[in-house]
Amino acid sequence: METTKSPASVIVIGAGAGGIAAAARLALEGFQVKVVEKNNFVGGRCSLLHKDGYRYDQGPSLVLMPEFFRQAFQELGTSLENEGIHMLECEPNYCIWFPDHDHIELSRDIPRLKAQIEFHEGPRGFSRFCTFLAESGLQYELCFLYIRPWTSMYSQAAKYFRSEKMRRVWSFESMYLGISPYRALGAFSLLPYIEMTDGIWYPRGGFQRVLHALSRVGRRLGVEYLLDSPVAKIELSDDNAKATGVRLESGEVLRADIVVVNADLVYAYNHLLPPSPKAERLRKRSTSCSSISFYWAFNEQIPELRPHNVFLAGQFRESFDRIFNDHDVPEDFSFYVNVPSRVDVTAAPAGKESVMVLVPVGRLVDTLGPDEQEKRWNELVAQTRNIVLDTIEARTGARNLREKLVHELVNSPLTWREKFNLDRGAILGLSHDFDNVLWFRPHMKHPAIQSLYFTGCSTHPGAGVPACLLSGKFVVQQIMEDWMEAKATTRDYRLWVMLAMAFGLLTALSLAKSSYLS
Repeated sequence: METTKSPASVIVIGAGAGGIAAAARLALEGFQVKVVEKNNFVGGRCSLLHKDGYRYDQGPSLVLMPEFFRQAFQELGTSLENEGIHMLECEPNYCIWFPDHDHIELSRDIPRLKAQIEFHEGPRGFSRFCTFLAESGLQYELCFLYIRPWTSMYSQAAKYFRSEKMRRVWSFESMYLGISPYRALGAFSLLPYIEMTDGIWYPRGGFQRVLHALSRVGRRLGVEYLLDSPVAKIELSDDNAKATGVRLESGEVLRADIVVVNADLVYAYNHLLPPSPKAERLRKRSTSCSSISFYWAFNEQIPELRPHNVFLAGQFRESFDRIFNDHDVPEDFSFYVNVPSRVDVTAAPAGKESVMVLVPVGRLVDTLGPDEQEKRWNELVAQTRNIVLDTIEARTGARNLREKLVHELVNSPLTWREKFNLDRGAILGLSHDFDNVLWFRPHMKHPAIQSLYFTGCSTHPGAGVPACLLSGKFVVQQIMEDWMEAKATTRDYRLWVMLAMAFGLLTALSLAKSSYLS
């Protein structure tokens, strides 16, 4: 019989997707698990805002790769359906609005999509699109053979599409990872493939319902959640060699054999742990963008808008340079508009509309003081609001939006940082450029402190809710290997480690899909 070093207790810092998934899986393995969360809700950025009968998704507003979600629940002995989660399909996937008032709907209705692509690309355009999609599919299914670090997502699209519009349409999805399409690896073209093959979905009741359900599963397995419990520091042994628990801002100390950090990784290294060269180096790494996000209530429906809308900047490349090189707000920017009430009528009162607008912007810079930062971002929010409203009206034909707008909620880089301890307000953590994927991405296990692990978007496999669910799975497998000595049950994780060193996020997604289909 194999012996075990079964630890009695685990503390998980943060109730985001990775933390919730890890907590439930650890409880299933027999650990005593306690989750400490600074806010009074679970889900992290996957949370909801409510006001006067209107509901908004604060962060993610669409579900990609629904099989990842199904798999997570199945491996915990339940299902989405058993937990009351109903996925609604969005059709079309998007409506893309161009500066010249042209638009294209990315529909999974093939004849409809074919006509639109050939209008822009000519009679052979759809054939080239199918070739583009086939190669993107290979990157998804066998991506470790197709990673080309010298090819960007934009240049990958440019191989197949002649018109600038189509090149932008099939590369803007890099913003799912908070990175410019001119810097995102070409292999991330798997994202358009996923959208066209699996579709885009929305959970009835809002995205947070999925993570609420996952936390309920964890509670049934014995997980304890402590909300409104911000962590001041991670407690270490006298020689700083082992994590022994956490100290809350209230002064209370909670002891545990293992600590799993689902807080922002750069924040955790710089605020929850003693100063170190590693923490300083992490602050110097490139990050994802931040956002100005508006949550608008309209007193009547806006029929010109689809459920998911993307308004592309005229100065496309320059706008990304402004965001990622200058850490600023472009004068001409792209933005995303989600109208959940068009798919799920419970998102707004009858005959009215809830609208979420996400404008990618640069992260906070370190050169401004708190007062200067607040003044600057208040001004930028006001400017951005006017540009967004004017752009929607000009491109879609909608009228009198300001008169129909009855209330507004806003997130800026400052509020993202304050609410969720996101380093410099970067909404997707560390970047996904070449220097931050593969072996270079921070690992799940602290290199020097025993019993300290990380999960979430800044570690493996990367950003996005499906990837964070996988991160929660993989960190538990790492803990099982380290603490339970169950070599036979960690064979799949060892394989993943070898591939992740070579191929990063893309390989992890490919393996997860393969295991789901087998």
